[in-house]
Amino acid sequence: MKIVFLEPLGLSVEAIGNACKNLKEQGHDVVIYADRRPELNIERAAGADIVVESNMPLRKDFLDACPNLKMLSIAFTGLDHIDMEECKRRDILVKNAAGYSTEAVAEETICMMIGLYRHVIENDRVTRSCQGQAILPGREIAGKTVGIIGMGAIGQRTAALAQAFGCRVIAWNRTKKEVPGVTFVDKETLLKESDIVALHIALNNETRDFLTAKDFTLMKKSAVIVNAARGPVVNTNDLAEALKNGTIAGAALDVYDGEPPLKSDNPLLTAPNTMLLPHIGFATHEAFELRLGIVVRNVEEFVK
Repeated sequence: MKIVFLEPLGLSVEAIGNACKNLKEQGHDVVIYADRRPELNIERAAGADIVVESNMPLRKDFLDACPNLKMLSIAFTGLDHIDMEECKRRDILVKNAAGYSTEAVAEETICMMIGLYRHVIENDRVTRSCQGQAILPGREIAGKTVGIIGMGAIGQRTAALAQAFGCRVIAWNRTKKEVPGVTFVDKETLLKESDIVALHIALNNETRDFLTAKDFTLMKKSAVIVNAARGPVVNTNDLAEALKNGTIAGAALDVYDGEPPLKSDNPLLTAPNTMLLPHIGFATHEAFELRLGIVVRNVEEFVK
């Protein structure tokens, strides 16, 4: 089979080649591209039986151009960038890299909580300007109520880290689970009681615009939102308005309605008390190494 890596997945071509040693020894043709060029995806995937990539959108036009395609090994957790209906129709197996970024995203979530509470970005800016005084005082997350929306692997790991910092943790999930130290509540109760709301739900038709203007009015004026899930689960315009009106106190985001770079008219760019990161929650050396092992293993299991 022809196996094409459309990008190096944050690692070296040599590292990917070493991970694919068994596949090469079995006689499979492994092609690894050393850069990420979405505009060349169709050209690069010509003749491929299996394609490996992370979060570049693969839609019907790509699938039309790849008639031999039998599998997509996606080096990402979410699959909303893949035309799943079309893959199902064509009998193309799609496997994700579940679990590779659990620790990375959970740690980033805590990082954003503390960053908001201690005005890290603003204080860095003041210091670098060599003018003015520090922005004081900050807040401690210890003793605060953290409400987690979505209790999959990342939500549960975030809950454990938040508890280690001395937080009370409550959660909403589509189905209740038994998670040590976590009290499950309905959505309204979570929004009313939380000092920090952290989102860890997948994006689908049910969760799009999961938080809108009416939800923000339920929250404490001192509450903040941290979103490391998917951008569209929070309505962008409503969130920006809530921040500008003081309905809530702040927001830290690593995900948006569309991948960074953001468009210059995005209302979050001018919203106060925000920390805006360029979708880096998954991006650690440890996570990249772990996901390479997962995507290669997925391919190996398929070719058997």
